[in-house]
Amino acid sequence: MLPPERTPRQRIIDVITGTRLSSYQLAQMLGIRERQVEEHLTHVVKTIARDKSRRFVLEPSRCQDCDFVFRDRRRLTRPSRCPHCRSEDIMAPRYGIDSAGSRSGPVDSQVSNR
Repeated sequence: MLPPERTPRQRIIDVITGTRLSSYQLAQMLGIRERQVEEHLTHVVKTIARDKSRRFVLEPSRCQDCDFVFRDRRRLTRPSRCPHCRSEDIMAPRYGIDSAGSRSGPVDSQVSNR
């Protein structure tokens, strides 16, 4: 369990450093609503973008029926429907923070919440 005296954003950064977690998993670990996690993540992206020693990693959502990957999506939330097969069975995106030298996943520090 993380110390409660840290802000939710600091706790999110601590938890996702070196791993990949969905917003649901983060919400369960931190004891806050999933929607709050998603709101905090937009600010976490900006914070990490200023730190040259770390980078924010977004593993994109994927349709579980046709395997379409939402690579160009800018929002951090899960899409509601696949544009190819119209399925609503979408795997949630996963978030992480790596050191700047590692190359373990796609980087997206220009994410916006449009």
